[in-house]
Amino acid sequence: MNRNLVISVLSLAALAGPLAEAAPFSAEHLVRLQRVGAPSVSPDGKQVVYTLRTTDMKANKGRFDLWLTGIDGKDTRQLTSHEANDTDPAWSPDGKHIYFLSSRGGSSQVWRIALDGGEAIQVTRLPIDVGTFRITPKGDGLVISLQAYLDCEDIECIAARDKAAAEAATTGTVYDHLFMRHWDHWLSEKRSRLFAVSLQDGVAADSEPLLLSKDVDADVPSRVWGGNEEYAVSADGSTVYFAARIRDAVEPTSTNFDIYSAPMNGDGPAVNLTASNPAWDTAPVVSPDGKSLAYLAMRRAGFEADRFRIMIRDLESGKVRELAADWDRSPSSIHFSTDGSALYANAQDVGNKTLWRIDVGAGEAVKMVHRGSVSAIDTGRNGVVFAKNDLKSPSEIYAIADGETKARQLTRFSAPQLKDIEMGDYEQFSFNGADDATVYGYVVKPTGFRKGRKYPVAFLIHGGPQGSFGNSFHYRWNPQTYAGQGFAAVFIDFHGSTGYGQDFTDSISGDWGGKPLEDLKLGLEAALEKYSFLDGDKTCALGASAGGFMVNWIAGNWPDRFDCLVNHDGLFDHRMMYYTTEE
Repeated sequence: MNRNLVISVLSLAALAGPLAEAAPFSAEHLVRLQRVGAPSVSPDGKQVVYTLRTTDMKANKGRFDLWLTGIDGKDTRQLTSHEANDTDPAWSPDGKHIYFLSSRGGSSQVWRIALDGGEAIQVTRLPIDVGTFRITPKGDGLVISLQAYLDCEDIECIAARDKAAAEAATTGTVYDHLFMRHWDHWLSEKRSRLFAVSLQDGVAADSEPLLLSKDVDADVPSRVWGGNEEYAVSADGSTVYFAARIRDAVEPTSTNFDIYSAPMNGDGPAVNLTASNPAWDTAPVVSPDGKSLAYLAMRRAGFEADRFRIMIRDLESGKVRELAADWDRSPSSIHFSTDGSALYANAQDVGNKTLWRIDVGAGEAVKMVHRGSVSAIDTGRNGVVFAKNDLKSPSEIYAIADGETKARQLTRFSAPQLKDIEMGDYEQFSFNGADDATVYGYVVKPTGFRKGRKYPVAFLIHGGPQGSFGNSFHYRWNPQTYAGQGFAAVFIDFHGSTGYGQDFTDSISGDWGGKPLEDLKLGLEAALEKYSFLDGDKTCALGASAGGFMVNWIAGNWPDRFDCLVNHDGLFDHRMMYYTTEE
């Protein structure tokens, strides 16, 4: 380990002093917590399926199983318990089965399990891993993503090429343009491509999967975190819509994802529906009546922190309109209500990630959930279901019924685990930052807080820099792990942060070290003035990625304020970063 990093970490621990008498929340508690995944509502609206991740400490890995809960919060039960991971649950259209991905057969394939009991049945038996999938609206087929070669249009060709590559005497690879590497792996000749699989009695038929994205040289879904939210199937099952960025020499500097349509029978080319927009188009969602396609779109090419706007395309005429043009928020995801009259969206919003209902006709946006972080959404016959967390609570599943405004909590997995564990209380505050703008931040009190005492400060700096460090339960940079060590945590959403309007986000373009640094200085001083329990003489600044960049920047431009600096993965030379092989 780097000697300077060791010194910084030891300095951080020394500042904290003795632990509080109550059982404090720790990094080990964080690792052990069960994690509730995204909800999926049954067709009749009466049940919700989701993943639950548990941690096997001895095996040093997480394990995923499927769970069910009634929409009334009752009758919670575990649906799968295989030692392999079971993920990505989806309901059959008749509501009698749940399809999911599992590696229980030795590779990642689609499986299904009946609600009324019995063992899971393997749906696909392909010689290569299934990456993602969607069920067609009629339940007679799947769209799946597979890693495939551009010159292979069938599974036999892919498997043969894989075998030849594994047996080759040499392993050298020639790259003639970027990307060469993406995050944690080297790129190869393969692309993630979409295929259609016919189902017979709920399992894959003997027919060959059909290549759907055959004339588009792109990864669908996108690398590395893209999922089935990047493609959708039409209501009649005849067409697939998908987002793709062409894999060419300009890809590393491009944000130009487009929405394509392709016939599900594989007979015909993919058509670019958003070619007129040189910026990012993604997340297609088909309306319940099959007449409209909603999706997210940016306006500025090459700028990945632009605002996503909600666009609706009439699938018959091709006419496109922007929904809620004056709503100055950038949604993470959108979902039609079951009657198609509204879209539900979650978006970063003044230090929270809130839930909104947007009228498809009038475009009026109404906030449904005001505090915390709504991380995933699904809609059902009786309303909207979502996963939500905050600075003191891991994600749980909630529901809001049609005509109601108050959310009901459906799951309570974290409560027993946190029963004897103390977390620090938190509060949002604001101050006048750079250019006299209102800037927001949070303070988290240490566990075992005693009035009249002073506590050292862990000053946490978010990445991005167009990001947010807000009211959410983070599984890496979690302020409660510092609070459990006797620190008060302070973090600021400086200029450039998301969720405060696009002008605020845009304000640091070409100025990463200016207004953000000024906001951090003013924010720390505002917190010290407002909260008398903060010890301004015992402070440590910590950050990762763009937060690590800011820690480096502080070392050179604000060197005398902190007792220690902790930098994880921080950029220190923009010129050299320009020549790296990934973003």
